[in-house]
Amino acid sequence: MLKIKDLSVAVEDKVIIHDVNLTIKNGETHVLFGPNGAGKSTLLMAIMGFPKYRITKGSISFKGKDITNLSVDERARMGIGMSFQRPPVVRGVKTQDMVAACLQGRGDGDTISQLAEKADLNDFLERDINYGFSGGEVKRSELMQLLAQRPELTLLDEPESGVDLVNIALIGELMNDLLEKNCPIQQRKCMGLIITHTGHILDYVNARTGYVMCDGTIGCVGDPHEMLATIREKGYEECIKCYLGRLPLYE
Repeated sequence: MLKIKDLSVAVEDKVIIHDVNLTIKNGETHVLFGPNGAGKSTLLMAIMGFPKYRITKGSISFKGKDITNLSVDERARMGIGMSFQRPPVVRGVKTQDMVAACLQGRGDGDTISQLAEKADLNDFLERDINYGFSGGEVKRSELMQLLAQRPELTLLDEPESGVDLVNIALIGELMNDLLEKNCPIQQRKCMGLIITHTGHILDYVNARTGYVMCDGTIGCVGDPHEMLATIREKGYEECIKCYLGRLPLYE
């Protein structure tokens, strides 16, 4: 359902992403590892269609349609949603109003209350979006909004970043609900792409395919848990050496 072909992306005339190829099928969850500054967030922003991230080469297709030149709102209406690593504070807009907007008439006040209960955010619905929220509360609020939206493709930017051990388990539960992990893969209607530096989220959410990105290029593809074990043991320095030497990371 998502196909990225030979994609290069520039920010302010500097090319950040180089010739990336990636395909995610319906029901699958993939994970993108990489050191800080590798270009992971840039890739997600380009998929979502933010104008600052200019595609200089290649294409992005979603559900069989070329979306390379579509706007952010058009992509959202097609069924793409995103959780940001550092979402902004939005003064003057209450959290419950944002959740109601994401529901698009598919629920009422009871639905919002149920989502807030699931995310442990009942006391936050009357508060301005992310104002005074902790790191974990911000992440849970983002996931609550996505659960209301129910996108077919969910892009998750560092979901464990700034989250303590108490919150990360709940965040994992919300992500598993969003990605329909309780259903057989053939019955799922959604898919996900998670980007992570630490890989801690894989202790709570399973992924089918992993990638390592270095210097804006995907250096290898494989089992995400094997990749994470290698990264934890040897660090990203080994991945960078592999990328620079164009040698296989795994025998």
